[in-house]
Amino acid sequence: MQQLKAVFLNSSLKSSEEVSNTEGFINDVQVHFNQLGVASEIVRLADYKIALGIAGDMGDGDQWPEILEKVLAADIVILGTPLWLGEKSSLATLAIERLYGSSSETNDKGQSVFYNKVGGAIVTGNEDGAKHAAASIIYGLSHIGFLIPPNVDAYWVGEAGPGESYNQAGRDNEFTKSAIERLAYNTYHLAGMLKNNPIPAEGNTLE
Repeated sequence: MQQLKAVFLNSSLKSSEEVSNTEGFINDVQVHFNQLGVASEIVRLADYKIALGIAGDMGDGDQWPEILEKVLAADIVILGTPLWLGEKSSLATLAIERLYGSSSETNDKGQSVFYNKVGGAIVTGNEDGAKHAAASIIYGLSHIGFLIPPNVDAYWVGEAGPGESYNQAGRDNEFTKSAIERLAYNTYHLAGMLKNNPIPAEGNTLE
C-alpha cells in the first residue's frame, strides 16, 4: 500500500509566531501517525490570506488554492479548532465554506473530489462547546463527501472559566490521550481501506 498522507488544518486565530494549543494537540496526534508511517503536514490557516466566498480562487491574492491543493493530495484531513464562546473559530467556518465551494468538482469517476478521503475533528479550549463544535465540523465534512470513521472527535477542555490551556494542563489527561489514539488509528485504518477499495461510483456521481 502507498504511504498515506494527512493534512491538519489548524484554525487557531494565532499565526505561527504564537504558540497554539490546538497545534500542541495536533502534535500529539502526529506522534501516532509517525508510528503508523503516515506522512502529515500542519497548515496554520492564520498564516494565509484566505478570501471570503466559495469559489475555488477568489482572486486578489487569495491563497486558498494553495491549501486546497494540499487537501486534495491528502488521504486524511483533520480540522482543528479552538473554542470561542462555545463555537468553532471563524477560520474553521471559513475553511469549511471554502471546501464546500469545491465539492461539486469531480474525480475521474464523477464523484466529488472529496470522496475516499477521511475526515476528523480536533477541539481545544477552556470552556464548554467541544462536542457542539466537533459535530458541526464532522457534519460539514461528511456533507461535502468526506468519510467519517467512529470516534474521530478528539477534544480537551479545561475547568470552567479562565485557566490553563491544553499545552499546560491537557497533555496528561487520560480521556483525551485515548481519544487522540482512537482518532489517529481510526482515520488511518479507514484511509487504508479506501486506498485499496474506494467507494464505487454507482449511485453517487455528480454528473
